[in-house]
Amino acid sequence: MRVITGTARGTNLASVPGDGTRPTADRVKEAVFSMLQFDIEGRDVLDLFAGSGQLAIEALSRGAERATLVDMSREATDVIAANAKKTHLLGRCRILNTSFSSFLRGAAGRETYDIIFLDPPYDSNMLPKALRAIDEGGILAAGGTVVCETDCDVPVRATRSRHDEEKEAERILADVFGGDEALRARYSVMKSVLYGRTRITLLGASDAEPENEPEEPGEDEA
Repeated sequence: MRVITGTARGTNLASVPGDGTRPTADRVKEAVFSMLQFDIEGRDVLDLFAGSGQLAIEALSRGAERATLVDMSREATDVIAANAKKTHLLGRCRILNTSFSSFLRGAAGRETYDIIFLDPPYDSNMLPKALRAIDEGGILAAGGTVVCETDCDVPVRATRSRHDEEKEAERILADVFGGDEALRARYSVMKSVLYGRTRITLLGASDAEPENEPEEPGEDEA
């Protein structure tokens, strides 16, 4: 696990020991930042299920102004601090050892972020809860982006047909929003791409204009 590019390019990052966290694969991380490449410079970043902190650190390396990294595991926040120090980015980090729900309650109406990374444990139902709290608390800045990483247990190869586009929209509703259509209506799906079983979905405010919804699978799809 390494920083791909920017001021900390090539720096190897430590992982959180054990099976409690699931680091984003380098190929998926590279795809995420390829999608975000023109929207990182000078931004405020929130990594809500930070794990080792690699997503926020990558964003800082590429020019983000500052990052708030949240994880309820003390072991994880210790690893984040070590990684941030190793990359000389610690001074631009705020590292908090708390639950995502506690953080979002405290931030509601007080803090906004341009880029929010959401990579909770799979099958935890935390993603819809976080998306709901972000919307209700006004935590996504105007023009901001929420980056969601989820597991698609039934990967679907998209085609141009309307029928398959509808199926893909149904999978996004299930994978990202937990099947909650009211929650889905609060966001605009800017892009959703499959890399094997990993789905990366970029969300904006509900009045944002999607690029292409849904997007075709990534090159690495099995």
